[in-house]
Amino acid sequence: MRVLVAEDDEGLRDVLVLGLTDAGYHVDAVDRGDDAIDQLKWYEYDVAIIDWRMPGAEGIDVVAWARRHERPTGLLMLTARDAPADRIRGLDAGADDYLVKPFDFGELLARVRALQRRPRGVDQPILRAGRLALDPVSHVVTANGREIALTATEYRILELLIRRAPAVVDRKAIAEHAWADETDPLGSNAIDVQMSRLRSKLPDAGVRIVTVRGAGYRLDAG
Repeated sequence: MRVLVAEDDEGLRDVLVLGLTDAGYHVDAVDRGDDAIDQLKWYEYDVAIIDWRMPGAEGIDVVAWARRHERPTGLLMLTARDAPADRIRGLDAGADDYLVKPFDFGELLARVRALQRRPRGVDQPILRAGRLALDPVSHVVTANGREIALTATEYRILELLIRRAPAVVDRKAIAEHAWADETDPLGSNAIDVQMSRLRSKLPDAGVRIVTVRGAGYRLDAG
């Protein structure tokens, strides 16, 4: 499961990342609200933990953006604000849950698990490129109606390329999205190997994974 943590307090952010990683989650972390919006724009998260007060954009604005753009992510707001009016405002903006600082980490984990179990009210559209169709809910990928067997890493790379097509995706973005520790593939040829394997599985999909030397990769349809 993939979780986004948006918290500008470095100490708390590190605690959240370490604790969630130890609990088995793949965690991305940012310290600004506008960066949180960028992450939600490009990546699919099961749950996002959003602090209310952040530079760039307040957490409540991040939540409102996510709901306005029909992101299917479960949204948990963190804040020192404990007045009923504040909780109402956060929930009305689109948050699924609300946790007041300071909090017990065990309770936060329980709330994250509850958000995972909660059915989302927004159907995610099928992503298409060429004759390729990718279902973000079932993680099924088909070409001409025939299912393509992909590993989890191959799926995450392909999803990222489709979502950003026809833009070029740099190697760092691919590493961050497809691996739990982005430093693992960046220091090796792991990305190139995965791209080669992915290309071999898409001969009849009507798409090409193009290497843009010195920049990254892009998905071309047709």
